[in-house]
Amino acid sequence: MMRGLEFVVALTRKGGRVLDFFDPLGDLVIRLVLAKVFWDAGLSKLASMDSTVALFEYVYHVPLLPPLVAAWLGMLVEVIFSAALAAGLATRFTALVLFVYNIVAVISYPDLHGAALYQQFLWGVLLLAPLFHGGGRLSLDRLARYWWRRRGAAAPAGVH
Repeated sequence: MMRGLEFVVALTRKGGRVLDFFDPLGDLVIRLVLAKVFWDAGLSKLASMDSTVALFEYVYHVPLLPPLVAAWLGMLVEVIFSAALAAGLATRFTALVLFVYNIVAVISYPDLHGAALYQQFLWGVLLLAPLFHGGGRLSLDRLARYWWRRRGAAAPAGVH
């Protein structure tokens, strides 16, 4: 019986090493999938800002912001922060901004339910990976940390 258990433990360790090897790719895929979602939404808003402003005026109810400001700010957040997320630039901060933005989007659209609400929930959960884990090895954050170390200086806070 012990022999079988040792085999399972050895197999589990090897499997873990294989998964560790692909870990950076997993981080990158999560960032790119999320970035595409927000990028496409931002470009859609930008393509017809008049319609976007009208939506923010009559459909979305963003607290504390006038519709014109909310429309432009929403578009800018989606475009700028999706690009930063894809690149892995200030990844944890970027993921936090998009996470909060996602919550505001859910709150601002009271008719959101069913599959659309579930989709927003999934994006929020996926954003937790770069928020808690950082950009990973295939990110500009990693490159910045390497550059700071080569210069012999401590990396600034937030560069992991």
